[in-house]
Amino acid sequence: MEMNCFVVLSSLLLPISLLNTPLFSHGVETISGNKYITQTTTISSPNGRFELGFFTPGQSSNYYIGIWYKNISPQTVVWVANRVTPIPSSAIKSSKLRILDGDLVLVDGAQNLMWSTNLSVTTVKQNSVLATLRDNGNLVLSEDDINSTTPLWESFDHPTDTNLPGSKFGYNKRTKTTYGFTSWKSWDDPAPGLYSLDNNGDMGFLLWNRTEEYGRSGHKFGIDSNPSLNPNPLFNFTLVDNENETYFTYNMLNPSMLGRHVIQVDGREKQLTWSESTQEWLLTYVQPPQPCDIYAYCGPFGFCNDNSTNVCVCLQGFKYKSEREWGLNEFSGGCVRNTSLKCGSNYQEEDMDRFIIYPNVRLPRHPKNITAESQADCESTCVKNCSCTAYAYSNSSGYCWIWVGQLLNLKQLGEDDINGSTIYIRLSAPEFSNIKDTNSKQLLGKLKAIIASVAVAAVALVASTIFWVCYKRRRAALKITELAVDDALDLTIDKDTDENGIGVPLITFQSILEATNNFSDANKLGEGGFGPVYKGMLLDGEEIAIKRLSSQSRQGINEFKNEVVLIAKLQHRNLVRLVGYCSQVGEKILLYEYMPNKSLDTFIFDQTRRLLLDWSKRFDIILGIVRGLVYLHHDSRLRIIHRDMKTSNILLDEEMTPKISDFGLARLVAGNTFEANTKKVAGTYGYMSPEYALSGLFSTKSDVFSFGVIILEIICGKKNTTFYQHEEVSNLLGYAWKLWNEGNAMDLLDDSVLVECCKECEVLKCINVGLLCVEEDPNRRPSMPNVFLMLTDESMNLPQPNQPAFVTRNRICNDSSTVEYDKPCSNQLTFSAQEGR
Repeated sequence: MEMNCFVVLSSLLLPISLLNTPLFSHGVETISGNKYITQTTTISSPNGRFELGFFTPGQSSNYYIGIWYKNISPQTVVWVANRVTPIPSSAIKSSKLRILDGDLVLVDGAQNLMWSTNLSVTTVKQNSVLATLRDNGNLVLSEDDINSTTPLWESFDHPTDTNLPGSKFGYNKRTKTTYGFTSWKSWDDPAPGLYSLDNNGDMGFLLWNRTEEYGRSGHKFGIDSNPSLNPNPLFNFTLVDNENETYFTYNMLNPSMLGRHVIQVDGREKQLTWSESTQEWLLTYVQPPQPCDIYAYCGPFGFCNDNSTNVCVCLQGFKYKSEREWGLNEFSGGCVRNTSLKCGSNYQEEDMDRFIIYPNVRLPRHPKNITAESQADCESTCVKNCSCTAYAYSNSSGYCWIWVGQLLNLKQLGEDDINGSTIYIRLSAPEFSNIKDTNSKQLLGKLKAIIASVAVAAVALVASTIFWVCYKRRRAALKITELAVDDALDLTIDKDTDENGIGVPLITFQSILEATNNFSDANKLGEGGFGPVYKGMLLDGEEIAIKRLSSQSRQGINEFKNEVVLIAKLQHRNLVRLVGYCSQVGEKILLYEYMPNKSLDTFIFDQTRRLLLDWSKRFDIILGIVRGLVYLHHDSRLRIIHRDMKTSNILLDEEMTPKISDFGLARLVAGNTFEANTKKVAGTYGYMSPEYALSGLFSTKSDVFSFGVIILEIICGKKNTTFYQHEEVSNLLGYAWKLWNEGNAMDLLDDSVLVECCKECEVLKCINVGLLCVEEDPNRRPSMPNVFLMLTDESMNLPQPNQPAFVTRNRICNDSSTVEYDKPCSNQLTFSAQEGR
């Protein structure tokens, strides 16, 4: 499944990881009358992809019968038999999964029945029934013939939390039952959890938290209304609706690829694809994209905020029900009151319950509508009801709503969200004293901080003024003593941006002067929009590259702080490493690991140095850039949109490994947000996507567009803005598209690169992917995980690209909401030249 043609996302959460994998000594091919499974045996599918046996999930000591991928680590379970009746470790040695009276049964050491297929067939003989694990992960119970087309029972009809390729997901009209699946209770317990995914025969996909629906898409599995079912290069979808059943099934277009569709412990529906190259599951679809869109994600009296570092917090006057669970990011238990409510007429007025205001929130579901003439009347109604925990009143409509019992699904909305309402939460009187004391302490603390800041600023101003005079007098000698106080007028990196600080040391300006020999011209490596870059060496002998913010730079304090805070939190072999920073004496300096081969543009656009890049090196560089962007967009705990991807921001180490740099314009977006908007458009002409350049709309697909330009530049060895003497084109994108349509795509390759015949398909694949990335409609561009799969999977059939963004179209497609991967649009196209801004 795919959202918006495989827009991907995480925060990502990991696949179900099972840490305690049992050690098996031998295996059996089938389970039959005289063959059974014990703790030390398993059965495998004929293709060796799946395995069935006993396992222990996570930190649990209980044993379960399950099916998992045989050669994937960490162990990923896709089906569990006895999910509600585990076998304790004390009884595992004599436990068996066997055939008994025509049934597949699980018995513990005392021969107690723990699970069975519960067949009502009485005509079969025990010795004629056998169980096999098929290549698609389906456990099948059949009579005599293991290839029987009419099995007695199959695990695909009884899914747990995972829907595998080839299985059904739908609704049986005759039995009125669904082929749905339910999340695990926790990462350590496969018992049925809070969340489920099914359909009722009318809608395609329904997500539930117990009985509360919180997600749906696809009217009767209609493709147009369910973007996850749009045509794509990974999956083939089949939709069936007849008199007996309505169901959906899918298969991998490349049978050698692995995919799974799962409802996870946290309530998110995900489609995941296994990458052999990176040995990890890649996210290709997630629903809902924001945690707070999952019903009651933060539990009773929990308050959800997608834009906060802590997504879930307790309401004021409440505390965690289980600190251990919240420490593990399991919030469903919610919060409990610090002090019980007081209700009745036996209390003094000052002891009576009161209400605390929460403005601009999403109200809980299922309120009681009460007739009230005013807000005071509404509040009074709630006070008189001892079960009332909150109320809301609308002045415009006169509506009064009250809630009794637990409050669920409260969410803080953004300041510009017009759907926000105000809710009044009921608290005991003592809690207001606590809140008042806390607020007073906070106010006093703020006043102290302000006074201290003013004093420090004054001292720093005087100190910096004195220093500046001394510095001017002794500039010729460049003998500057180390300053003990940062310039208060300059940027300081707030420690509260991270609980443990940013984790990158503050380097003194004096140390930088010594490392660069007073910014000697001999140490100067070059100069960019940020300012000059110098080579230096720290006292411990580490070589570094030093970027010094120029006073004429268009980038300022915000960009400097943005880069320090963001890149300090990112760790990946294809991202440049920040060694330190300096914000003293008016200087704003970044210290990076030294890249001896400088930037990618110094190679591919240089007539001599480009000869050093054969095709294999260029392809490795392309894959390295992809891996870095996959990490930024999907795999890091922060979702980062770079916004300034270009060849000069790709640095090369001594082994020519590419590392993405310059995060001054990068933006951190919350959770699974994939799109944002800005009034300030900043970037580099030739690499900016059209939606960003024209309207300030940026997303992960903006970086995909920039990458498409980069990959074509790497192949061609020319800049996108180079003018091509052709009547229809004005840039590299137009030139590449023209050659592609003419069937001469190989002519795009840099004439200095010799390519073996066996590598021509690799070059063509890269050109194809590059053109897909620079399509005008961002929804048509692949996500970076899909780009990685396209480039690394030799058997994948790539979709044909559409017209790049350098043209103006009369019409894009008959249905712009549907991506046609299998054929290009047939509408007439009109070319227009771009003009530089």
